[in-house]
Amino acid sequence: MNSKPLKVIFMGTPDFAVPCLEQLAKSPLTDVVAVVSQPDRPKGRGQKLVFTPVKECAVKFNIPVLQPEKVKDAAVIDKLADFQPDLIVVVAFGQLLSPTLLALPRLGCINVHASLLPKYRGAAPIHWAIMNGETETGVTTMYMDKGMDTGDMILTAKTAITPNMVTGELHDKLMHQGAELLMMTVEKLINGTAPCTKQDADQATYAPLLKRSIERIDWSRTAQDIHNKVRGLNPWPGAFCQTENFRLKVWKTEVLDTDTLGEAGMLIACTERGFVVQTGSGLLEVIEVQPASKRKMTAQECICGYCIHPGDLMG
Repeated sequence: MNSKPLKVIFMGTPDFAVPCLEQLAKSPLTDVVAVVSQPDRPKGRGQKLVFTPVKECAVKFNIPVLQPEKVKDAAVIDKLADFQPDLIVVVAFGQLLSPTLLALPRLGCINVHASLLPKYRGAAPIHWAIMNGETETGVTTMYMDKGMDTGDMILTAKTAITPNMVTGELHDKLMHQGAELLMMTVEKLINGTAPCTKQDADQATYAPLLKRSIERIDWSRTAQDIHNKVRGLNPWPGAFCQTENFRLKVWKTEVLDTDTLGEAGMLIACTERGFVVQTGSGLLEVIEVQPASKRKMTAQECICGYCIHPGDLMG
């Protein structure tokens, strides 16, 4: 094994990428010579510029940070070339890499993706895996090419999706699993034993960016479908429905094993935890909600404070 640490450029932006950067920064196998992250964005009521989570981590480790609007610009690539990287590691970066950049490091560019490729290629694999009712997902490391998550796979690690798991929980589990897999991958790259497995394009599925229209609950769907949507959009952006007088985000539900009792969208009964809504197939108990511009609350609190009654229709 080469005793000299690999010179690595890391590209990433959100929380999901931070454990990977931390592991690389702490490892004797790697020397992170630069970090590239999306530009800082204004946030909150004061609209102050806030560091990206990856930039915050890089500053903690005294790693130089670049934040170009477009990483494919020639001037940016020239600057990155000056670091003479052996490897570029990309985790939830948010920009595509040009062929010139992909060819820059001698060991290539690798990516940590939050799915078991070729399933759920794209921007939101965790959300879609839960919304589609998957019972298993995982992380994959792969060699990057010009396509969207189409490169040859290196390593994979699986994890179960439990029936009530939400996107936030799965996200946190996968980001740490991804960091462990990344370091296993780096070690194999160094000693020349990294696998290279082509993806089966016929098995590929896509996980596109979430649109606002996906957030609205369609009560004509099955109770299980709606439950999966609520889980898949928790903690961001949240699924919602419309009562007669106000919009209501729905954060926690449970599928009930009972017969159809009314029209889809009708509030059938109140329970100790909240209220029960008829769906297109099956009943769904709503347990935690958030009226527009209000705090999250139990559905039972919402019944008392917002005069929701059996027979009301949810749209």
